[in-house]
Amino acid sequence: MGLNDLGRIDEVIHGRMRLGIMVYLADVEAADFTELKTVLEATQGNLSVHLKKLEEAGYVAISKSFVNNKPLTRAAITLEGRKAFDAYLEALGGLIGRKA
Repeated sequence: MGLNDLGRIDEVIHGRMRLGIMVYLADVEAADFTELKTVLEATQGNLSVHLKKLEEAGYVAISKSFVNNKPLTRAAITLEGRKAFDAYLEALGGLIGRKA
């Protein structure tokens, strides 16, 4: 497919921070905000903005609770998010797999 795959690149996922979030969440059941912040070396504000964008797209579910009277925010990839991420990886593979 080659360049035809370019139009299949999901702009919501394609940003560096959002891609990092999706890669991490694809391998875990859920991750708390602090864990993501540490792994991705993100600021609190930057991570919040990108999680919100993924949540608005339906790719990530955010849950908020309290543990020992401290707020806990957790993120998990949704079924829709997993499908979108798989399609993203397939499109990216089509782009780079054609270069020889």
